[in-house]
Amino acid sequence: MSQLRKDPIVERWVIIAKERGKRPSDFVFNQHKKVVGFCPLCPGNEYTTPNEILVYGRQSNIPNSGGWKLRVVPNKFPALVVEGELDKRGEGMFDKMNGIGAHEVIIETPDHDASIAMMSVEQISLIFRAYRDRINDLSRDMRIKYIMVFKNYASAAGASLEHSHSQLIALPIVPYLIQEEVVGSAGFHKYKDRCVYCDIIRQELKSGERIVLENNEFVVLCPYAPRSPFEMWVLPKFHSSDFNYIDDTKLMSLADIFSQTMKRLDKALPDVPYNFMLHTGPVRTPNLDYYHWHIEVMPKLTMIAGFEWGTGFYINPTPPEESAKFLRDIKL
Repeated sequence: MSQLRKDPIVERWVIIAKERGKRPSDFVFNQHKKVVGFCPLCPGNEYTTPNEILVYGRQSNIPNSGGWKLRVVPNKFPALVVEGELDKRGEGMFDKMNGIGAHEVIIETPDHDASIAMMSVEQISLIFRAYRDRINDLSRDMRIKYIMVFKNYASAAGASLEHSHSQLIALPIVPYLIQEEVVGSAGFHKYKDRCVYCDIIRQELKSGERIVLENNEFVVLCPYAPRSPFEMWVLPKFHSSDFNYIDDTKLMSLADIFSQTMKRLDKALPDVPYNFMLHTGPVRTPNLDYYHWHIEVMPKLTMIAGFEWGTGFYINPTPPEESAKFLRDIKL
């Protein structure tokens, strides 16, 4: 029989439709096809991107040249821009403001064909380091209230360029979904005087049935009420609400477990389209005792259709316990 499950943080309901139960081999998705042609993110084409904001690994002092391991550049077609004033105003009952913020592209590797699953732990640690450094820099802008880092892999998941990259958008407001998490976490803490994420980690480690893998600092699990088959959360075992405070040692530990996570996903569902999102605390609200930063990995295996749009429910044909066991049992 199907189950209705409620997320304990945002109280979102999902339907685990066991009658539709699917294993990895049952999912059909359009395989990511390599496109031959000009790539603005490849070495040698640095002149085609806006001037770099951050670079790692280049030995020379010549900006916007080759020899780099990772670059960060402004998005050529930004959703939000740094220049200007917010100019908040209303039109009757409607509110609006100028599109002030930042939109950046993290070019994760010089290798056009490398996916996260193929990268070394050291290269992945540079990606997370770039996230941390850019969040810290942009947080100094008093207009910025939240910074979202995300990755779209393959065109079916929203990627417009094939070369491995992720994006950062700094916003003058806290997004509604993040507010839901923060408010839900605060409500749990007010009632129980504990962090809901810390409680989830303790309970999941004790039962083990939804754990994918763990190391000394981090745990990867399939959440109790997942929106998508093979949805995974990567959480620090230590309490921290702000990703930008992570030190280099923990960055390397995070890169190691994330590398194993993405290798398992790629082996279970070769070249599956996916998104991942870094959820961290709002800017200038440090050290929240009720919120816990984490990374959500969402393979794109189901469609959002009329029922989901109309109800806010998600239908997931694969129980998280089965997803976790399948991923956990994969031999790398």
